Amino acid sequence: MNKISENLIKINHRIAEAARKVNRDPRDIQLITVTKTRDVATIEAALAAGVMDIGENKVQEVREKFDKIGRNARWHFIGHLQTNKVKYIINSIDLIHSLDRYSLAEELNKKALKPVPVLVQVNVAQEESKFGLRVSETIDFVQQVAADCGNISIQGLMTIAPHVDNVEETRIVFRQLRQLFEQISKQNIPHVDMNYLSMGMTNDFEVAIEEGANMIRLGTAIFGPRN
Repeated sequence: MNKISENLIKINHRIAEAARKVNRDPRDIQLITVTKTRDVATIEAALAAGVMDIGENKVQEVREKFDKIGRNARWHFIGHLQTNKVKYIINSIDLIHSLDRYSLAEELNKKALKPVPVLVQVNVAQEESKFGLRVSETIDFVQQVAADCGNISIQGLMTIAPHVDNVEETRIVFRQLRQLFEQISKQNIPHVDMNYLSMGMTNDFEVAIEEGANMIRLGTAIFGPRN
């Protein structure tokens, strides 16, 4: 058994433990394997070990890797997406996690040949170094995009918690996003299906699961330190 397979077994055990702690079914948690900076051979080893979903945060890497891997994986774009680069990935990506402004929604809507599944990125902690909407403006944004952009399918929310020494400090961030998720769900906005709550990374995914995440994004925990 190779190191990636060993790490995946450990990760799946930790996912199951976190889910059971709050009476959730571990099968409801979707693991996005973050493959930025990883080469194609490494990604193929992860796919062989059972990975199904891979996440990239740079358009150029998506283009290079998609050419070689294609539809052997489900593709997630998890980084900041520049409007002028939408055309390069619009037909490759299965879910965009980082819709964070109206101009991007307009461009996605214009370039899409069919409805594009997206998550709205919320900067819950209001960190200046991170992208995303404020909690207070998210509902209005979702309503506007749903009304104006027929080629966009809003599927949920995403956030990145601050990197802190005490992981318990991230709990309030994840809880706030879950509460916002529930608020939007109850509004029954046409063309909005709140299916995914994407939050939690290598350092904090267990807390995120305890607070309701059903999509987590792990790279280092699976592959080790980044190249």
